[in-house]
Amino acid sequence: MFQVRIHGRGGQGVVTGAEMLSIAAFLEGRHAQAFPSFGSERTGAPVIAFCRIADKEIRLREPIMQPDALIIQDATLLHQVDVFAGLKSDGYVVLNTQRTFEELGLEDLVRRMRPERLVAIAATDLALKHVGRAVPNVPLLGAFAAASGLISLESVASAIRDKFSGKVAEGNIAAATEAYELTLKEASHA
Repeated sequence: MFQVRIHGRGGQGVVTGAEMLSIAAFLEGRHAQAFPSFGSERTGAPVIAFCRIADKEIRLREPIMQPDALIIQDATLLHQVDVFAGLKSDGYVVLNTQRTFEELGLEDLVRRMRPERLVAIAATDLALKHVGRAVPNVPLLGAFAAASGLISLESVASAIRDKFSGKVAEGNIAAATEAYELTLKEASHA
């Protein structure tokens, strides 16, 4: 079973991102589950969502304490919440930022993790460019698909079309595609 924990803030599409990730996995013939964990439900408050992906039925229902991957939609959470708690040493981190992990003061994380599994991508910028809204969830899914190989870009696009339609769907697909391509390009230079 592969477990993903998504950290963000209310209004950034954290829950929708987890849902689309589970839909993408389901479209590839896997079992998947997505669910949120809310504190105070207001825009800007920290939000966590979870997604499990497996080749057999998933019976667990509790929050993910030892994730295989983290998707962090807001770098300001790095100093407010222990987002890296329980992360497996061979895990993935996809972080919405214009800065490097080192510039964010995360040298310890960089030293203990595999560098090709650490992705810093300006997902908010991609969302603004393609969708016109500062909602980084979909570009982060594209980057996660490229980094992990767990789901295909085609399944991400299908999940987006399942959730959205028209210009919103096409803009989100363009954002996910650009994030996917940027992540692959960065990995080839590493």
